[in-house]
Amino acid sequence: MLLMKVVMVWLPLCGLGIVGQEKGNGAFPIAPGLSWTYYINACPALEPLVQEKIASILSQDVTLAPAILRLQFHDCFVLGCDASILLARSEEQDAAPNLTLRREAFQLISEIKSLVDAHCGVVVSCADILALAARDSVYQVGGPFYPVPLGRKDSLVAANTSTTLANIPSPNFTVPSLIAAFASKGLNAHDLVSLSGAHTIGVAHCSSFTNRLYPQLDPTLLPSYSTFLYAKCPSVNSTNTTAMDRYTPYWFDNKYYVELLNYEGLFTSDEDLYMNNTTRPLVESFSNQQALFFEEFAWGMVKMSQLHVLTGPSGEIRGNCSMNNPVLYINVPSKSSPNRVQ
Repeated sequence: MLLMKVVMVWLPLCGLGIVGQEKGNGAFPIAPGLSWTYYINACPALEPLVQEKIASILSQDVTLAPAILRLQFHDCFVLGCDASILLARSEEQDAAPNLTLRREAFQLISEIKSLVDAHCGVVVSCADILALAARDSVYQVGGPFYPVPLGRKDSLVAANTSTTLANIPSPNFTVPSLIAAFASKGLNAHDLVSLSGAHTIGVAHCSSFTNRLYPQLDPTLLPSYSTFLYAKCPSVNSTNTTAMDRYTPYWFDNKYYVELLNYEGLFTSDEDLYMNNTTRPLVESFSNQQALFFEEFAWGMVKMSQLHVLTGPSGEIRGNCSMNNPVLYINVPSKSSPNRVQ
């Protein structure tokens, strides 16, 4: 059975319309066409349905929590949060960084979509279901609960291979490259450090970090940790996996940052957050203050979940998340902006 821990991060919603919500000294806007109450009439049971399904599935297989979270990240960082990653037999889905996305995660999104459609009709997009499923997966394994603005439409196309490769940051990136990649999405170094905390759950394939072991050992690795990794990946071609946070691999906490301080970060992109003077202070803060990490992670996820969203007539509400609607398929008319939000 999955252990449960209630961790609520309440982000005030009043004023979060066009004018944005104040956080610190800056305003955080909600993307035009999205709303906190988008389905209040069309599908009022939406969020409870998703929450109950996620809770049920994770009680049987907790490893799907990081799989769903990773699926959303890989969707949002390419064309935007538009469910293009869910389109089957596409170059985007078959691109190298996406080959290790769990098939069971795709299936779970499809199951939730069928469940929601059975209750409400075809009125909720796959992109919105993925955003909610990621939030609820984090929450079910001990992480923060945060509000998700809704009203996304599903894309009509998937990305090609070159676009996919150009937009998903490599685990071999150092901080300057990571900051540039995040800046291209309107995200800053603060978002980079907080969202990297998603690596506190889940596993990674040897191929994503063997550059730190072969042909020469990365001297920044803690010696005992390098011994552990060599045992997991005895050759450069190993196909094994290992936990990204080896102490609490399926519990969402701040141990990821503690491990960075101990030189036990798995990826180059992880450990360099501590080695770099720009990002080190926040790593140190998160390692000491889990509540601060949860708050910043929640805000980062709300921001990321609105990257280049499609609203209004710019996309569609798919009947099947893995394929576009037939030409004669009728979508329920809806409100919103006609443009992809930048």
